[in-house]
Amino acid sequence: MIHPSAVIDPKARIGENVSIGPFCIIGADVEIGAGTEIGSHVVIEGPTRIGRDNRIFAFNALGGAPQDKKYAGQPTELVIGDRNLIREYCTFNRGTVEDAGITRIGNDNWIMAYVHVAHDVVVGNHCIFANAASLAGHCRVDDYAILGGFSLVHQFCQVGAHAFTAMGSVINRDVPPFVTVAGTYAEPHGINSEGLKRRGFDRERISAIKRAYRTIYKSGLPLAEARIQLAEAAKSAPDVAMMLDFIDRSQRSLVR
Repeated sequence: MIHPSAVIDPKARIGENVSIGPFCIIGADVEIGAGTEIGSHVVIEGPTRIGRDNRIFAFNALGGAPQDKKYAGQPTELVIGDRNLIREYCTFNRGTVEDAGITRIGNDNWIMAYVHVAHDVVVGNHCIFANAASLAGHCRVDDYAILGGFSLVHQFCQVGAHAFTAMGSVINRDVPPFVTVAGTYAEPHGINSEGLKRRGFDRERISAIKRAYRTIYKSGLPLAEARIQLAEAAKSAPDVAMMLDFIDRSQRSLVR
């Protein structure tokens, strides 16, 4: 299941039933979990750890050195979880010692062609990145977020769980959970209600999220006062509590 033209460093660790296509280069300190399929012309540099049952299409460059002028060859990592689909021409970089030293991608993500994941990014589970979405260094994207094609996320920004960024969004501040944003620079446009319905959120949960959205974006209250109202609502609504937690850990301010 390993094509004879593939170049694999003897120090690489390859799991059972791994498929590696023609003209791939697998470096030292690369670990590939069982059942993962790798297409042709893929370059994986280490240290990189890839989990089980991933499908990696042709012409990807994974685990390259971070695009950071301060980087001086330290042994940082790229860690990819299980069951991710990674389409053609994606570039994922390793972390830097200025952060945790790890670029981390979770499980069950659908990552389309030409996506860039820079150093020290953390991506959760079940995310969808459409073609050419790009994450600058130190970004965080939480579970079930969807980035539309050509979305650009500025360094250190966070995108909350179940959020949605429209095609071509330029995101220079934090996007709270459940919120839909669009534009250059991105502005809020309601909640991702259709996505929530598809994931089984019932009417009561969606209504609570809508009320929280109105408190943040439509009430005219300063964020500190809106937060007080959210804290009260969060006592009976875990989804609002998630929004509140996101606000409390936001460092770049919210898209507003």
